[in-house]
Amino acid sequence: MGAKPIVYVLSDSVGETAELVIKAGLSQFNNGEFKIHRIPYIEDKATIEEAVQLAKENNGIIGFTLVDPELRNYTNERAGQLHIEAIDIMGPMMLAMEKVFESSPRLEPGLVHKLDEDYFKRVEAIEFAVKYDDGRDSRGISRADIVLIGVSRTSKTPLSQYLAHKRIKVANVPIVPEVDPPEELFGVDPSKCIGLRISPEKLNDIRKERLKALGLGDQATYANIKRIHQELEYFNKIVDRIGCEVINVSNKAVEETANIILQTIRSH
Repeated sequence: MGAKPIVYVLSDSVGETAELVIKAGLSQFNNGEFKIHRIPYIEDKATIEEAVQLAKENNGIIGFTLVDPELRNYTNERAGQLHIEAIDIMGPMMLAMEKVFESSPRLEPGLVHKLDEDYFKRVEAIEFAVKYDDGRDSRGISRADIVLIGVSRTSKTPLSQYLAHKRIKVANVPIVPEVDPPEELFGVDPSKCIGLRISPEKLNDIRKERLKALGLGDQATYANIKRIHQELEYFNKIVDRIGCEVINVSNKAVEETANIILQTIRSH
């Protein structure tokens, strides 16, 4: 083939998969010089017919990824009738997989791109949770889907990460009596904010275990019951001022609390 070959890429989605495969093949011929005409989002036979006629007029070839069996068969049939070389990129692979898996394909165009989008949203949410963890940057409060507030050791960080894997952007803010909460916290929509409440006794136990794990004595102020009551009273004042929903996490696993938060998001 002396002139640059023209390849018509047909797809019921974006057409990137077909184009990449075609480019890989063409790189082995004609010094890799070629023209590609991509025709995406095909939904009917009329569009296929136009593409087939173009290929016939320009002595081109066709590469296609069509999950609809009817459109796939029509493309092969018309290409054969007009003596056009057509490469069915998805068909043979899907037929083989159907035999191996003993189940029918979903026949839903664009699933690869949906999966990619889902993956990137999850990564973005995880990065967000890390960046705006533990009140590190108050600018995250207005950008978050959910803002978690609570005293130390109420599972704010594990919850943020768990929800991030559900593609939810979470910022969390520690509540400490000696430190005024960021002003952004009082300007956020109360429905986006969730307080994490815990019983004084449970918190005392958790903090004592934490100190032991660090090799410290359990007599530190951090695990002092009087101090804990003081922190929780301050927490109650803050959540009352915001007017946000509060979840008691005293005897709940992270997954259980996260599911309550997810239900809250859906209800809103």
